Amino acid sequence: MNLHEFQAKELLKKYQVPVQDGIVCTTPEEVTAAYQQTSTKTNSKFVVIKAQIHAGGRGKGTFKEIPEQHGVQVVKSAEQATTVGQNMIGNTLVTLQTGDQGKLVSKLFVAEDAYYEGPNPTKEFYLSILLDRQKKQYVFMYSTEGGMNIEDVAHDTPEKIFKEWIVPGTPLLPFQARKIAFNLGLEGEAFKNCVKFVTQLYQAFTGLDCDMLEINPLFKTSDDKIIAVDCKMNLEDNALIRHKDLAELRDKSEEDPTEVEASESNLNYVKLDGNVGCMVNGAGLAMATMDMIKLSGGEPANFLDVGGGANATTVEAGFRIILKDPNVKAILINIFGGIVRCDRVAQGVVDAYKAIGEIKVPVIVRLQGTNAEAAKELIEQSGLQVQSAILLSEAAELVNKAVA
Repeated sequence: MNLHEFQAKELLKKYQVPVQDGIVCTTPEEVTAAYQQTSTKTNSKFVVIKAQIHAGGRGKGTFKEIPEQHGVQVVKSAEQATTVGQNMIGNTLVTLQTGDQGKLVSKLFVAEDAYYEGPNPTKEFYLSILLDRQKKQYVFMYSTEGGMNIEDVAHDTPEKIFKEWIVPGTPLLPFQARKIAFNLGLEGEAFKNCVKFVTQLYQAFTGLDCDMLEINPLFKTSDDKIIAVDCKMNLEDNALIRHKDLAELRDKSEEDPTEVEASESNLNYVKLDGNVGCMVNGAGLAMATMDMIKLSGGEPANFLDVGGGANATTVEAGFRIILKDPNVKAILINIFGGIVRCDRVAQGVVDAYKAIGEIKVPVIVRLQGTNAEAAKELIEQSGLQVQSAILLSEAAELVNKAVA
């Protein structure tokens, strides 16, 4: 589950991780008030206004309606803050991560000035924690070259990217925290603050059951404080049962509406760009089914796992979700009858078909396992325009004909 920057920062503060603080706003009037409150608090006329969407690259991103307006803007007056709020709220921001369609901005984060003058130079770094699946360990990835061009750094000068691994279930050791601060070139008070920062950040990462936690930029202020100026946080969905309060932070408006509907029906659904809708029980079988669709000349339109307890209700929900995709030219239902009997699924297909009404694309049902023969007979005698198969090769041939 992705979080907005302002949500992630509030969670980090609970773990005593220093952040660039601010106020979340939903109207231009709130932006104006937030500017006045923030500039008074920091005794600085400079304030940063950031669009809140689930995508990176906001600083370089532009709005469809106002191409000269970027997703992160520095303002230095209440009037300018009002104008920026009017330009951002309700408009669509396009970044490298959103694609051409962009994302609608409904919230802004009015943040404090972190680049104030002081005795020492400021510096931007990059820092993230994620799971290294090959090593089966957590990894700190960090660099002295933080900011908007971190992708270029990783591509052009990978030697500037450092890594530090931690075995899951163990703390970040003191020597590891010091190593990170040393490799970032810090010394004195900044070194001590960085050691404390990364230690607390790792505690937040494990305590919140994060999949990914990225701080870019990690910022050294002119008085040697270390703070998170930006934060991207992704929580592990399967761990939300331990964090009921965090589940409430989900912003469904940032997600694909069809995927939201699927999750509400307890279906695992991911939309793809193909022409064959597929409905399968089990993630492994779903992946194999998508391969089979590809080999038969089609392209998978989705990943849809209805789970081991497929019934008429889940099958009907799956049908309705798949049919919302106008690119679908055929639907393949591939069910292995283990926990659930094939004849029960077949009856679910028949019931769902009748409940939905006319389905204008070919429907191919492949049932294998417990009571597969009875299931095929049930479908063939239903009078519906449903093609049945038992072998995977039969289903592949029918898919080939349907999309030819």
